[in-house]
Amino acid sequence: MSAPVLAHGEKPHSGTKSRAPAEQTAWGIAAEPAAVTRTILIGMNDRLRFVPDRFEVREGETVRLRVRNSGRLMHELVLGTRSELDAHSALMARFPGMEHDEPHMAHVAPGRSGEILWTFNRPGDFEFACLIAGHYQAGMTGTIRVLPASPSSTEGRKQDERR
Repeated sequence: MSAPVLAHGEKPHSGTKSRAPAEQTAWGIAAEPAAVTRTILIGMNDRLRFVPDRFEVREGETVRLRVRNSGRLMHELVLGTRSELDAHSALMARFPGMEHDEPHMAHVAPGRSGEILWTFNRPGDFEFACLIAGHYQAGMTGTIRVLPASPSSTEGRKQDERR
């Protein structure tokens, strides 16, 4: 079962993630539970590492990233590009108590789990990180490789577009 989503502090947000319209990012778009085709389990720990710290998905694939915090510290998983994560990390350093909640983030209290539902609809290499002060700088990062859609799925989309 997933824990309530928490901000960078220890207090919980007012509820579940809001259902604002999904916004396209360079690394994909938020997804609905019914669209998920695979669950990827990711551990986070107080050695400031993700396990695994890299995985591959196919362009167009919708996944549930289930993150489990086995440590005693608050951790988070934030999806993005290196430049987006660098910018967010700098902002967090300036405003450590800043609260925010986006579909591409999961803030996970010690001993709890959280999840992100995401469609990776752009090929390329993207990243994830814990942006809690000092964690990113200590190397709590990972890589997501989004492989181009398979030729059969691309052909299927072209046939659908012709209809």
